Amino acid sequence: MPFHLHFGEVDLLRFRFALSPLWETQEAVRTLTRPERHGYHLPWLRRIREAAGGLELAPLRLLMPLRGHTPDFLGPPPIGPAASFEEEIAAVRSADPVAAREDIRQSLVCTPGAVESAAGLALLADPARAVRELADLLERAWQVLVEPEWPRLRALLEADVAYHSRRLAEVGLEGLLAELHPALSWQDRTLTLARKGEHVRDLDGRGLVLMPSVFAWPDVVSGFEPPWQPTVVYPARGIGSLWTEAGSSTPEALARLLGRARADVLCALDEPAGTTALAHRLGLAPSSVSAHLSVLRGAGLLTSRRYGHQVLYERTPLGIALTAAQPS
Repeated sequence: MPFHLHFGEVDLLRFRFALSPLWETQEAVRTLTRPERHGYHLPWLRRIREAAGGLELAPLRLLMPLRGHTPDFLGPPPIGPAASFEEEIAAVRSADPVAAREDIRQSLVCTPGAVESAAGLALLADPARAVRELADLLERAWQVLVEPEWPRLRALLEADVAYHSRRLAEVGLEGLLAELHPALSWQDRTLTLARKGEHVRDLDGRGLVLMPSVFAWPDVVSGFEPPWQPTVVYPARGIGSLWTEAGSSTPEALARLLGRARADVLCALDEPAGTTALAHRLGLAPSSVSAHLSVLRGAGLLTSRRYGHQVLYERTPLGIALTAAQPS
């Protein structure tokens, strides 16, 4: 549904960026069962496949409907700009069982039959135990799925925050919010997330948290009911280069398939870029790069998006899979 967030004067002063290892853990669990996300994370999926098979994540997945409410207490907005996973999971463990039970119930009703299922009834019957067990599952998922990769993930997320902080200084809040995702728009002190239906919310002086996410890509998420601070989670920049090794060159097999220059253009898109930037990086004429981009986009390997006067190109899941492919 269109999600309208109305800003007051004070809200404009309480606007901040944040990172959350707990949120990435929750979205990593979600990514395991969402094939539409797999193209962005194939090297990671290969690395964690065996270890992930030993995780019993069914109770968490039951509370992650494809559309609808996920309990806020399982992934609250970060408590600080550099909160550790240990600090965040401690906040989950301290959740009020009464409030957590209602949070769980709201999530279960989003999945037909979940409330009446044995697992759903068990969660509702003893919410204090549910909080403990769900926190234990999140901690185990963090250790297996995310913690080994966290330095790499954190570097990408911090780079995103640095970039958008500069953009905030260059184009202001209105310009920044319109750039974060095509589903977001800003008008008359109202941030709108395009969805079906209608939902309106006043920030009431609580301000807004903007949080980049790796595993939420390509979705944008907004919500969090009181007492949580309103938050918008958006896809982090540079996802195309996340799992590639520094200094890796264009694979020879890909060069033979696409042609050297065209393959170089595809592999150079570690993050969204325009024609001029790519031409400078590769030492090619802008007209040649433009022609290659057009062919790659027509083949479904790139998408394009206009930002102001420039068009930025980025890899599709198929494009990411081709550049990340390893010889067997």
